[in-house]
Amino acid sequence: MAKIINGKEVSASVREELKKETAELVEKYGIRPGLAVIIVGDDPASKVYVNNKEKGCAEVGYYSEVYRLPAETTQEELIALVQKLNSDDKIHGILCQLPLPKHLDENEVILAINPDKDVDAFHPVNVGRIMIGDYSFLPCTPAGVMTLIESTGTDISGKECVVIGRSNIVGKPQAMLLLHKNGTVTICHSRTKNLAEVTRRADILVVAIGKADFVTGDMVKEGAVVIDVGMNRRADGKLTGDVDFASVEPKASYITPVPGGVGPMTISMLLRNTMTAAKNTIK
Repeated sequence: MAKIINGKEVSASVREELKKETAELVEKYGIRPGLAVIIVGDDPASKVYVNNKEKGCAEVGYYSEVYRLPAETTQEELIALVQKLNSDDKIHGILCQLPLPKHLDENEVILAINPDKDVDAFHPVNVGRIMIGDYSFLPCTPAGVMTLIESTGTDISGKECVVIGRSNIVGKPQAMLLLHKNGTVTICHSRTKNLAEVTRRADILVVAIGKADFVTGDMVKEGAVVIDVGMNRRADGKLTGDVDFASVEPKASYITPVPGGVGPMTISMLLRNTMTAAKNTIK
């Protein structure tokens, strides 16, 4: 019977720490971490995320600005706003909520953000830094996964680690972070042959494939640590992960639930990146 990794509790402890760090930074250096979030259009999920980021900033004592732009905003207007924020000393982190409306070029927007303020860690400079292990920021979801694994006391070094999913946002950086901790890492994806044979070797299994209840108990090694990054909505409206919790939970040593596992960590990691960015400005 697995122990449940409670993402809400781990996230709350991260925010408590950040609250203290904010107070110290203000007192010692007169610096209050500042985050600017840009949202273009009225995608309902994006609105929820942006509101949660705003609340997160207020909770830990950050300065925040939210720019809610109309869907017809031009590329030039969006890039001009990013450049204005790049040169604003009150702002240490800039985040442009994705996806953008179809007429806008996401890559150009990411490239326009100063890498030192790129708290999503999507800029190619930051992606390269993660690859070589010399980074300031980590992508928020993989960073959250690492924090959850560490919260169990599991030593990653020497363990067989399997990541299902190869996206630029989760799968690829997740594999690099496990590798930096001396894990032996295999990345699986839709073309992987005999997937269950590979996953059954995993001491640590991270699932980010975007298919509801995809990983079942027969695919998991006895005593594995299982981290479910998935967030899918069933026909009955209930949220479920990429892992079939009912069949995997009896075999795992630790498992994240959905909801309440990886999800709460993402914004806390964004706040942590913003703190790092603010500290990096101290001369």
